[in-house]
Amino acid sequence: MTVLKLFDLSLWINGFPMKKAKVEFEKNLQIPANDYQKFIENKRKEIVDFHIKNNPFYTNLVKGIDISNWEALPVLTKKELQKPLVERLSNGFEKNIYINKTSGSSGDPFVFAKDKFSHALTWYSNIYRFGWFGVDFNSSFQARFYGIPLDKFGYYKERLKDFLAHRYRFPIFDLSDEVLEKVLHHFYKKRFDYINGYTSSVVLFAKFLQSKNIVLKSICPSLKVCMVTSEMLFEDDKEILEKWLGVPIVNEYGASELDLIAFQNPNGEWQVNAETLFVEILDENNQAVPNGVEGKVVITSLYNTAHPFIRYEIGDVGVLDEKSTWKKPILKKLIGRTNDVALLPSGKKSPGLTFYYVTKSIIQDDGNVKEFIVKQTSIATFEIDYVSEKELTPQQIKAIEIAIATYLEPGLHFTYNRKLVLERTKRGKLKQFQSFV
Repeated sequence: MTVLKLFDLSLWINGFPMKKAKVEFEKNLQIPANDYQKFIENKRKEIVDFHIKNNPFYTNLVKGIDISNWEALPVLTKKELQKPLVERLSNGFEKNIYINKTSGSSGDPFVFAKDKFSHALTWYSNIYRFGWFGVDFNSSFQARFYGIPLDKFGYYKERLKDFLAHRYRFPIFDLSDEVLEKVLHHFYKKRFDYINGYTSSVVLFAKFLQSKNIVLKSICPSLKVCMVTSEMLFEDDKEILEKWLGVPIVNEYGASELDLIAFQNPNGEWQVNAETLFVEILDENNQAVPNGVEGKVVITSLYNTAHPFIRYEIGDVGVLDEKSTWKKPILKKLIGRTNDVALLPSGKKSPGLTFYYVTKSIIQDDGNVKEFIVKQTSIATFEIDYVSEKELTPQQIKAIEIAIATYLEPGLHFTYNRKLVLERTKRGKLKQFQSFV
């Protein structure tokens, strides 16, 4: 039986040149490892030269700079892009482009654009990497744990896109047990091939399955794999997912304005996309750090001619593996966002996820606490909002504060707020740590 390729059809209708993108992407895959540094350097030069000739915004940005020296080029921040899109577009790209906006999870949302070929490459990058795990966007049925616009037009537009992309969406703004019971019921009835969604939401569903002692694959045998994205995936959460979903867990790292940045390959490595992007890890002075050392994630889109993303600071902190090569960079770990840093009374700066991680190791041991977030409200005070079946015990609270004093510093003050649900962003993401200082 011939499968109607609605996904391919939707891309064609929207004017994305997928055949051309496939040829270009596959050509890049065939470049020998020894020649890959030269390929990246040539693509970097091409995209810089294009924007200097065709993009007044970027031309003004690099005025007086030796553009032949890659390290001398400015690092582009999100704040610099918070001006009308028309002021940032390349000449001739006022129409027939892909326009979207960032999620704002970094606190600095903005509207961006891609030319149609660049966005077609993004889609082919997705198709190629998901294919590592037997997923075909035309025929594989996706269970999607994502947010959805709540206005009528936006809602039905996303539902149409879901239909064309062969997926069923579970909106994640309410994940109470009653709602998760209904989600579970769909897995009894539908032949899902894979799950894709925000990490915290899929983890919450796995914990619900744990409470009912149900392995998801046992009731949905067609399920093959689960891809989680947009939020941190901790090792113990990954173990919960693997056990109660009953399928391999794949960690995805991407950005709507760029592409898939890194995707866990079948060998378990977080492989960086070196076919359409160039990823650097820089220190606070915008100097490259050696592989194995943490720093700011800075990314260049090698193909986007409509809008410059050249040495673009995405807002994350990460580490490239020591075994990385130009052709196959490996992301060793993603530490968190650059703006989620806690300034402590001693003057020490600590990644906010340290609080989250230390607290997590204590309060989720017995399965009572379903999820939680940590907020810094002043230099020495923090709030922990959590969802649980019963209140935290004095012993748990004491253990949290002892652990934080040990791993960070003593004298910090905490309040604990039990909630029915936790506040998420408009797109449904859970910010695990926030500083309001």
